[in-house]
Amino acid sequence: MMSLLLLLLLSGASFGSGIRLGNGGYEEWRLGTATYIKEFQSHPLNDGGGACGYGDLDIFRYGRYTAGLSAALFGRGGACGGCYELRCVNHIRWCLRGSPTVVVTATDLCAPNLGVADEAGGWCNFPREHLELSEAAFLRVAKAKADIVPVQFRRVSCDRAGGMRFTITGSAHFLQVLITNVAADGEVAAVKVKGSRTGWIPMGRNWGQNWQCDADLRGQPLSFEVTGGKGRTVTAYSVAPPDWMFAQTFEGKQFVE
Repeated sequence: MMSLLLLLLLSGASFGSGIRLGNGGYEEWRLGTATYIKEFQSHPLNDGGGACGYGDLDIFRYGRYTAGLSAALFGRGGACGGCYELRCVNHIRWCLRGSPTVVVTATDLCAPNLGVADEAGGWCNFPREHLELSEAAFLRVAKAKADIVPVQFRRVSCDRAGGMRFTITGSAHFLQVLITNVAADGEVAAVKVKGSRTGWIPMGRNWGQNWQCDADLRGQPLSFEVTGGKGRTVTAYSVAPPDWMFAQTFEGKQFVE
């Protein structure tokens, strides 16, 4: 028995090696591919913006380790804010020695290129599972001269400093909130908002992590109920004071592991 255990350890076998998600579950490694955007290129991973609506990634605490996801992973914006651990595999020439891993945050959609074959530039075509990395993230796992590399990846729990952040925009006719810096599974699946003179109002996903409702809540303190991708809910009461203004950002409660 001892010999068998020693053999398993030496061969790299592991027990319970998954990374814990917000609901206590684990996700196994999956096979996919990865490319990267060079830092001098004009692109949402470098300039901000992107299909998740985050804008300046440094302001919203997502930093340099970010990724655009192919449509098969993006889920029409449902994956925005999720964290992925990945490593380059099965390519001696391009993978870094020892297959180190890096954790990235999903901040954009890697758009399909339907005019070309999957293996000739259509890496993000459905149903391929592909991650388009920032240069900083890619260089943690593969060499800069690489074009496209095979990877193993898995969803992991997001480690965030501070509370969830709520950036409020809109007009007299609607309220929109961008939700960022979400811990645990990183995703937002549902949002409700409440003023001091209303009940809880469901919000719909406008695009990315921008959520909207048709209500004028000016002059009221705002509370938010946020449900993560794995079903956990956090209620942040009176996040914004009665005199809040559009384009302001407020910090509220956070998912706690």
